[in-house]
Amino acid sequence: MTPPSGFRVTAGAPPFFAVRIALVFCAPMMVNGIALPFFPVWLETLSLTDFQIGIVLAVPLFVRVFTAPVAGVIADRIGERSVVLLWSALLSLLTAVALFATGSFWPILLLYTLQGAVYSPYVPITEAIMLSGVRRWNFDYGRMRLWGSLAFIVATMAGGWLAGLYGGAMVLPAMAAAFVLTVVGALIAPKIGKPRRPSPIAAIATMPTKSTLRQSDVQLMLIGVSLVNASHAMLFAFSAIYWQKMGFSGVDVGILWSAGVLAEVVFFLFAVQLRRRFNLWSMMIVGASVAVVRWIVFPMEMSFAGYFALQCLHAFTYALIHMSAQSRLVQRVSEEQEAAAQGLYFFYTGIFTALATFVSGYAFSWYGVQGFYLMSLVAAAGLISIVAGRLLAPSAQPQSAGSGG
Repeated sequence: MTPPSGFRVTAGAPPFFAVRIALVFCAPMMVNGIALPFFPVWLETLSLTDFQIGIVLAVPLFVRVFTAPVAGVIADRIGERSVVLLWSALLSLLTAVALFATGSFWPILLLYTLQGAVYSPYVPITEAIMLSGVRRWNFDYGRMRLWGSLAFIVATMAGGWLAGLYGGAMVLPAMAAAFVLTVVGALIAPKIGKPRRPSPIAAIATMPTKSTLRQSDVQLMLIGVSLVNASHAMLFAFSAIYWQKMGFSGVDVGILWSAGVLAEVVFFLFAVQLRRRFNLWSMMIVGASVAVVRWIVFPMEMSFAGYFALQCLHAFTYALIHMSAQSRLVQRVSEEQEAAAQGLYFFYTGIFTALATFVSGYAFSWYGVQGFYLMSLVAAAGLISIVAGRLLAPSAQPQSAGSGG
């Protein structure tokens, strides 16, 4: 029986490279599938205020913007990135276990920030190893990456079921178990030696002065896309709390979170066809516009079906924009600057998301679900920046509708 394309054994590649790296990527997605929806729920069980919850979630996002590039530089220089992967997993597991001994704001803030710092390089380094496999041995990135999305859905659904049984008490044990999987993942990660080009999170430190990345249209595009990404901050921080207050069960919350990821998966199945058919700038503008509408509609009290439909818009507000921006970077930025482009995208998204998460703590505390209107303004700022980038983009030769320029 012939294995699926993207998982075939390739000459010169480490044994079972694609299967191993797919499994490695599943581990952090299991962590995220528990932590993103349900860690705020655990914080609320400790009687932390909405403002304090926003602080606890925002500070690690600030920290990781700076710690991840440092870890990336170290990983690139020591010659075997999986070593940093293992240290990241072990230290993250230790912080997860230490959280069991906490119960008040300041210790939680300290430990969760430390966890954010040591966990920050895990996904980018896994991505870097995965991309090396794509470049060196022509593995299928999408088929390997897909398993991470499926793992996230499984973790979120399992988390919802456990939350229905045990409430917020299930969060720390589930997170610790998922971090054990990251240790296992680091141990089975393919050993591929020194990278031939820097990891994205390390490359922004060495970006050339005359880099194409410094051009106005590229900067405005990255800022705009990152702002739209950041407009999801209140959803990540407070949606599970809000839905539970509305009477939705833990399983319902898990389904709603899974709907967004599943919508992404479906979108990426058709991404190539969309990329050929539509203009990249137009797709970014559509995605940003949908984000503005999504956060305006969110405060309207709806049924489960209504929120499910709204969550499916994640295919537009994240997947469509992300794919379009990545494709535009390929067009606009030279291959030598590819890693720096990804690093800059990571930096902008991290900073803006941290700021939006910090502000969302105030907004949700003061205005409740009406605070989502503020996220609509953040998305609108991103839309304006994308449109400005489109206007400043250098003129191109006339293209067919399928060129996507």
